[in-house]
Amino acid sequence: MAEVWSLEAKLRERRDAGRKLLVPYVTGGLGDDWTEVVRAYAAAGADAIEVGIPFSDPVMDGPTIQEASEVALAQGANLGAILSGLRDVDAGVPLVLMTYVNLVFHAGWARFASEAAAAGVSGVILPDLPMEEVGEWEPFARDAGLATVHLASPLTPDDRLATLCRRSQGFVYGVNLLGVTGERTELADTSTVLAKRLKAATDLPVIMGFGIATPDHVRAATVHADGVVVASALMRLRLQGAAPEDLGAAVADLRAALDLP
Repeated sequence: MAEVWSLEAKLRERRDAGRKLLVPYVTGGLGDDWTEVVRAYAAAGADAIEVGIPFSDPVMDGPTIQEASEVALAQGANLGAILSGLRDVDAGVPLVLMTYVNLVFHAGWARFASEAAAAGVSGVILPDLPMEEVGEWEPFARDAGLATVHLASPLTPDDRLATLCRRSQGFVYGVNLLGVTGERTELADTSTVLAKRLKAATDLPVIMGFGIATPDHVRAATVHADGVVVASALMRLRLQGAAPEDLGAAVADLRAALDLP
C-alpha cells in the first residue's frame, strides 16, 4: 500500500520553502499504462497529482476531459480498478482524487473514504457537492485521513469565500473562470482577482485551475497564487497518443517555467 501523505503539510512545506506548486491531472484508467503517467508526473517535479475518476455526466468538465472520461470508461475504467492501480504506484507525492458525488454516494461514503485512503490517496475534490451538504461526507473523510478540498469561483461572495476557506483542507482550489474546464489561449483576468482574494482570506495553499495550459500561463497564474492545476492540456496530449514519458516531459517544461527566477 502506498503511504498516505498529509496533503496540506506537504504542500505547505514546499510552498514555505519558496517553491511554486504544480498539480498535473490524469484521467484514471485512460490507457493500460495510466499509472506510469502518475509516476512520470512525480519524476518530472509534480508537487501533488490529481487523478480523475471517470464519470458519465461530468458537468464541470470541458470537451477534452469529457472525452478522456468517455474513452477511459469504454476501456473498462471503474472506481475499483483505479484505486487498485493506485495502491501500487507509490509516487512519493500526495494523490488527490477528483470525481462527482453521485459516484461516491453509490459506493457509500465510508467505503469510498476507506478504500481511497488504503490506495494511498491524501485528498478528494467533489466539485458538485455543495458546501451546505458536505457534512454528510466529511466525518468519513476525516476518519480516513482524507482532506476535502473546496473550490471557489470568481462569483463566490466574500462571506461565502471566507467560509469555504475555513472548511477546505489540503489547499483551496481557485476556479479561474466561469464555465467548464478546458484550454484557453489567454489566462482569464478573473484569475488574478480571485487569487488575491483567496490569499487575503486564508493561509492554506491557494492553487488555481481551469484554463491553465502553457508555461506562460503557469507563471502568470502563480504571481499571486501558490500553484496551479494543469489538466486539459495534458489530457489532450494523452488522447493524441502521448506516452507517459511524453507527458512527463510536458510537466517538466511546466516545472521549469515555475522555477524560473
